Amino acid sequence: MAEKKESFFWTSYSDLMTSLFFIMLTLFVLVIVLLHKRMEATEKQLEEIKKVEASTKELGRSKNFAYKAEYKKYVLDVRCFFKETKYRLADLQADTARLHRAGTEIKEFLDKNENNQYLLIIEGQASRNSQKLTDANYDWSFQRALTLMKFWKDICHIDFGANCEFQIAGSGDGRYNFGYTGGEGTERFKQLDATLMRERGSKEIDNQRFVIHIIPKNIIEDAEKKEN
Repeated sequence: MAEKKESFFWTSYSDLMTSLFFIMLTLFVLVIVLLHKRMEATEKQLEEIKKVEASTKELGRSKNFAYKAEYKKYVLDVRCFFKETKYRLADLQADTARLHRAGTEIKEFLDKNENNQYLLIIEGQASRNSQKLTDANYDWSFQRALTLMKFWKDICHIDFGANCEFQIAGSGDGRYNFGYTGGEGTERFKQLDATLMRERGSKEIDNQRFVIHIIPKNIIEDAEKKEN
């Protein structure tokens, strides 16, 4: 009787281990398949990102844009300057013909890459003067960005197309661009301030201008949709 029980135990144990083996094997195969699909999706995303990076290099062939290695991006290379409290188009000191051409080149870039969605940000800036003017600097910087938008839209009649979302922003003098740091003299403020796309030192006054950002919106999302 004891031998039959022992035989039954080992038979059941063997069946259990065999079942566990097949379960583990199935899970292993499933994990491999999922990882393979994820790698394929990642490769497609990387290909899309490379395409966008290659397309933005087209701007580098223009005389109106220049590549800034410290920020890893192309920036408007047309000198645009406002006096300290000014923001209207009549106050803008710039080659408006080149500014018009820069807007046209952005439109041509967007048209050529119509399968991608972009976020076009016009960021107005201000120089860092008296702290009493900090709030006003943010107002003036926004108005400077709005001035460029109106120039391209109402005077140049540039239609940037359906694959471009416009945003107008004012980053002021940069004092409010991050949380509490303890004041301008602290190391924390200096560390964060160094990340901002601004002129410094003797060129501080040149921040009374605007900066343009062209950001691809749907690269990763499109790659995921194609995979699914």
